[in-house]
Amino acid sequence: HGAAELDEIGTEVLPRRTPAPAWLPTVKGDEGDFCLRSSDCAAGLCCARHFWSKICKPVLREGQVCTRHRRKGTHGLEIFQRCQCAEGLACRLQREHGPADASRLHTCQRH
Repeated sequence: HGAAELDEIGTEVLPRRTPAPAWLPTVKGDEGDFCLRSSDCAAGLCCARHFWSKICKPVLREGQVCTRHRRKGTHGLEIFQRCQCAEGLACRLQREHGPADASRLHTCQRH
């Protein structure tokens, strides 16, 4: 048949199932595509803020610069968010051969 089953509510007849909105993507987003959450993006990508919207960006690999948040909730203040480090990596202070705390740069490093 293919016809939706209908429920009668008062004088209105409403479909039992609501179809997905037309704007809802049917495939996972590629790098640079707009998104609402990381599950909207393809494997190896996350959904992160870029100016005032959110786009799919690559998850960080070993040696790439990452953002370490000192306080919970500060991630929302960034205008250009980075993805988290890939699985098996942690965002740590980069080790430098020089005076202690010479660099505050954090990179994705193996556990």
